[in-house]
Amino acid sequence: MKLEIGKIPNDLLEKLLAHYSNPVRSEVLSRPMVGEDCAVLDFSEDLCVVTTDPITGSDDEIGTLGVHIACNDLASAGAEPVGLLVTLLAPVDTGLDTLDHLMKQIKDAAASLHTDIVGGHTEITDAVNRMVLCVTALGRGKRDKLVSTKGAQPGDSIILTKYAAAEGTAILAFLFEEELARKFGQDFVERSKSLLSAISVVKEGLLASEYGVSAMHDVTEGGVLGACWEMAKASGYGIEIEKHRIPILEETRRICHFLSIDPLKLISSGCMLIATPHGEELIKILHQNDIKASIIGRISFGKNCILKDGENATILSAPETDELYKARELKGRL
Repeated sequence: MKLEIGKIPNDLLEKLLAHYSNPVRSEVLSRPMVGEDCAVLDFSEDLCVVTTDPITGSDDEIGTLGVHIACNDLASAGAEPVGLLVTLLAPVDTGLDTLDHLMKQIKDAAASLHTDIVGGHTEITDAVNRMVLCVTALGRGKRDKLVSTKGAQPGDSIILTKYAAAEGTAILAFLFEEELARKFGQDFVERSKSLLSAISVVKEGLLASEYGVSAMHDVTEGGVLGACWEMAKASGYGIEIEKHRIPILEETRRICHFLSIDPLKLISSGCMLIATPHGEELIKILHQNDIKASIIGRISFGKNCILKDGENATILSAPETDELYKARELKGRL
């Protein structure tokens, strides 16, 4: 069934909402419905934390990505996701099956985080030539546990959770599936695509917030090095990073080498940067909760973000275009 330009017909929207909007939170006092433009959330004495993010760098699994990336922002502030508002702009050739598949991704990702879909907007429009998804996430945070990016202090250890560029690896595996399958085999491609299942940092964000840390920052566009630079900039101090301490999966290394891009500058949702004066203690807690974590550097009294590679040291500048977009330019030339 092909959908016409404009808002999704009310009867179809009602069916989709009935099928894919399952309430799980007592804080949500209103539910998404035709004609209702606002959501109401009862947070009592806690703070409501809000963030929003679009998905523009990927064509595959954007529902999954959109939910997790927005909720990761909340987690980096120490807030628990409660509700999501989803804006979906679809091109004119979109079919109902495509919309149904995308909303299932959104539903499943939200359910995995025990989070409600509380509203949004869905439209077929000639203003876009591919699917555009924007997710606004609302969370609750304890007043004495909220964390910012700017709170890092000299002497703090810098912890990185999971692996650098896992998200970028999965996106590239979808984008270059045929080329990578010819080079490395289909099993390799499927392993790489499966990395999307580990792009949430909500668990470590809430654990670190409860433990008490100086700063947190989720790693997105610009990769690990971009996030380190942003934390240094926000704090007003320097950061010294040991390159060999940054964990990178073999799948990531091979794909990045194949495409001649830098994995440390590749989009990396699923990683969290955490600054804390008690690095080893927090590492133990994260490991006890089955979260891989590594100390990759420290906050310094300087003003520069420095990457150390053996005896060599490089001063990093502000992040430029993510390596993902450089890789996309290769599509069709391999």
